[in-house]
Amino acid sequence: MLLWLLLLLLPPLFLLVLLFLLLLLPPLAMLGQRFQEAGLSWLASLQHCVAWRVLSWAATWQQQRLEHNTLHVGQSQQQALMWCLQRAQGPLCPPTDMSIFRNHLPLTKVSQAQEEENGGQLLPPTSNQYHGEASLQATLLGLVALNKAYPEVLAPGGTARVTPTSPWPSPLPWPGHILDQVSPPGTKDPGALLLEALRSPGLKALEARTAVELLDVFLALEADGEELAEAIAAGTSGVPLPGRAAELREALEQGPRGLALRLWPKLQVVVTLDAGGQAEAVAALGALWCQGLAFFSPAYAASGGVVGLNLWPEQPQGLYLLPPGLPFIELLPVEEGAQEEAPSTLLLAEAQRDKEYELVLTDHVRLARCRLGDVVQVVGAYNQCPIVRFVYRLGQALSVRGEVTGENVFSEALGQAVGQWPGAKLLDHICVESSILDSSEGSAPHYEVFVELRGLRNLSEENRDKVKETGMGSDCMAPGCHGDRG
Repeated sequence: MLLWLLLLLLPPLFLLVLLFLLLLLPPLAMLGQRFQEAGLSWLASLQHCVAWRVLSWAATWQQQRLEHNTLHVGQSQQQALMWCLQRAQGPLCPPTDMSIFRNHLPLTKVSQAQEEENGGQLLPPTSNQYHGEASLQATLLGLVALNKAYPEVLAPGGTARVTPTSPWPSPLPWPGHILDQVSPPGTKDPGALLLEALRSPGLKALEARTAVELLDVFLALEADGEELAEAIAAGTSGVPLPGRAAELREALEQGPRGLALRLWPKLQVVVTLDAGGQAEAVAALGALWCQGLAFFSPAYAASGGVVGLNLWPEQPQGLYLLPPGLPFIELLPVEEGAQEEAPSTLLLAEAQRDKEYELVLTDHVRLARCRLGDVVQVVGAYNQCPIVRFVYRLGQALSVRGEVTGENVFSEALGQAVGQWPGAKLLDHICVESSILDSSEGSAPHYEVFVELRGLRNLSEENRDKVKETGMGSDCMAPGCHGDRG
């Protein structure tokens, strides 16, 4: 009997000991930093080891919950919906039947729901962190999956964040600060974050909020490279490192292609958060600055929260599991042509492989079934839940003569055209109808395309016409391309 009692008490006691050590070790680590020369750096390693053990234990528990919820997806979604309705800030609808729920709450678009909530004004999101079990699962399971795919990246001093906010959806209090050894805690200055990363040649992982923000970081690095090198040599944020400053100058002199690996030879993976519309930035980074590196996004995030978990860091294209928790997810089949008369939504278990769906979210903050406009394609299944990839956004279409050119069609055509421009790499683009810019006077309606390029300074008329030839259609006048960068 005594033996059984000890066995029951040992796991909680072990956890309490770990928590005690985590509370005790931060001041000890600070003491260790003061006496680094005395050989007490083992304190930081011990703190890191204990934090990782606790994080792994928490991830194991979340993995078990995910397995149970995805095996019983219908019950899990019903529970999530009831929880959402019970805590909603507004009138409740009967949670007894999905048809009643759908009839009581008609589909709306995200912009409509936000305008109603904010008194007719569409306000941007004010928080960079997401809440709910999905965001916590994305962070915990993503860290474990990343560590399994790249065993050395989460070692002490192996990771640096170069943007003020993290790509991990849920903030981790003590383990997060302990595992992030390079980036100064609490620092919001992008310049200081980049400077600290540049001082650390042994990095194995680079973190940024999104790929677009990381693209801005590398552009700033090229523009301010000499200033950063002088700061490193002078020891602005630490010990002077003239040798490292010389390495930075030499790496920048060789151009953007492969710059990240020249700066950090041990770098293995780049971690950013996928929020849709990041494909071009990822492609540009992979073709130039981050050539030869893997990219990993721990989650797919939308305006309503985290809607997808990435458990497969080794996959070159982001694949996401749609979990059955909060926010409550429905799938709206994407039909050919206009969607004025939208079909009925489906639950996660009803998704069919290779079909495309628009995501519909319902959360407890505002009780509204919001059509996000994000279209995903089902590529597989995890137990009873679909695995998807992001395809494109609805509602972003061009139409100068009623032809309705979708975002995905235009982006594909532009990508094919840029592939025919010698040495050109597409960083970003904007396309608008000529009537919006009031530039159609004396000419037929057409598109105006503003592109940001690397490797090609002046576009010839022949290169501009290739956009039309690759799929814009014969009814449209060839677009004008402006704003390129050499």
